[in-house]
Amino acid sequence: MMGIPLGLAYSNFGEWWLHRYVLHGLGKRHESFWSFHWHEHHQRSRRNEMVDEQYRGPLWKWAPQSKEVLGLAAIVVGHMPLWKWAPWFVATVWASTVLYYVVHRRAHLDPEWARKRLPWHYDHHMGKDQNANWCVTFPLFDYVLGTRRKYLGTPALAEARVSAA
Repeated sequence: MMGIPLGLAYSNFGEWWLHRYVLHGLGKRHESFWSFHWHEHHQRSRRNEMVDEQYRGPLWKWAPQSKEVLGLAAIVVGHMPLWKWAPWFVATVWASTVLYYVVHRRAHLDPEWARKRLPWHYDHHMGKDQNANWCVTFPLFDYVLGTRRKYLGTPALAEARVSAA
């Protein structure tokens, strides 16, 4: 049963690391597969007060949403070999991966929900510094690694919203 807390911590760190180094690191390069994150998802979210309408589209259309799902599916498949030795860990990673997609999608279709339930993710998109607040489901590793920046309800968020317009 130790696999559950280990899987939660591992998944949260993985979310932080992948968001920071893959989606933003590689994603800022136009030629990268991951460029959809920075060049499409962030721009749409910033311009539309957190809303990214592409999440309303079908998953079978080659768009940022389907690319995100493909990356998440790779996480699920990549952990299958561990099932025999660590089933609780793997099940927790899988559940965390599904939770990530559900929560991330809802945050970009319902910004009021995101402001209330995921202020750290709202801050990531709408705050002054989009290179902070890497966690989506829960900001544990943003706090542990010192990358949590609070903007919601501050003058800095108002300034960032004006500059995005």
